[in-house]
Amino acid sequence: MFDAVEGLRREHAELEGRLADPAVHADQQLAKRLNQRYAELSAIVDSWSQWRQLGDDAEAARELSREDPAFAEEAESLDARREAAAERLRRQLVPRDPADAKDALLEIKSGEGGEESALFAGDLLRMYTRYAEQRGWSVEVLDSTPSDLGGYKSVTAAVKARGTSEPGQAPYALLKFEGGVHRVQRVPVTESQGRVHTSAAGVMVMPEAEQIDVQIDENDLRIDVYRSSGPGGQSVNTTDSAVRITHLPSGIVVSCQNEKSQLQNREQALRILRARLLQAAQDAADAEASEARRSQVRTVDRSERIRTYNFPENRISDHRTGYKAHNLDQVLDGGLEPVLESCVEADLASRLEALEQ
Repeated sequence: MFDAVEGLRREHAELEGRLADPAVHADQQLAKRLNQRYAELSAIVDSWSQWRQLGDDAEAARELSREDPAFAEEAESLDARREAAAERLRRQLVPRDPADAKDALLEIKSGEGGEESALFAGDLLRMYTRYAEQRGWSVEVLDSTPSDLGGYKSVTAAVKARGTSEPGQAPYALLKFEGGVHRVQRVPVTESQGRVHTSAAGVMVMPEAEQIDVQIDENDLRIDVYRSSGPGGQSVNTTDSAVRITHLPSGIVVSCQNEKSQLQNREQALRILRARLLQAAQDAADAEASEARRSQVRTVDRSERIRTYNFPENRISDHRTGYKAHNLDQVLDGGLEPVLESCVEADLASRLEALEQ
């Protein structure tokens, strides 16, 4: 049982040696990747050691119970704890999405519903921002197109962890389950008759790509500059500081106008472009994989309507996992933990099932 752990223990010991080398820490990106892998393997090695120790302790208690029956009850307790440790280890050994250790980029776009949808897109951004704050993450708005009433026609934000995240606790590992269509049912501020309307906003979640993840040839880029604009199309800048980058081989177009500096907007646009190219590469790899592999890598289809936010009933419903609760106000204030936990558990169950087939 758990034969794969031996190889992981050797890798863990090798990483420990590498991380003790000061030269490794001269390359911050390399040190970060090694620390993330070390943390993941440390959790596995610790669970394996605990599982082995509980087995030894249970066996010793059974031997002692031949002379003192009181030890029989302790042996049963140790067996139960060992089974719990085995289940935890099985879960840790399930192959993870390679991008799970990365930070995340969120793109939120208004959809059907006009101004009400744009206001809801703003509500979603605030929900993710407050959730991130609770976890000690930072949120940086890279680009946005505001609406007339204070919402967003579109907004892109980077969510970054501070330091090395525990396995499965990095921004992308959790927020990737937010990708899809979010539907809202409420009385819009523009509704004079008090009728409940249904509108929607779309969320795309991508792992933030580092330069070593995606190499971009400058010759593959067409870069246009133009004057940025605000709600309603009015000009908010008298210089051509907004940047539009077209990646010619893929046809992906990224625009950025939030910063006053053309150079800053260019750098922000390149960050978004790298993330989109990495996501496209992952999607292509998933499409070529078997059905079992696809279920391991990504169980969320971004085109699906994934969740409904019903304001009159203060209810939130996740259509993938069946999660339902009447605490919508708390969720919108950042209390996303139980909702995301239901997605994590459903995803893990899918991966375990795929391994057993």
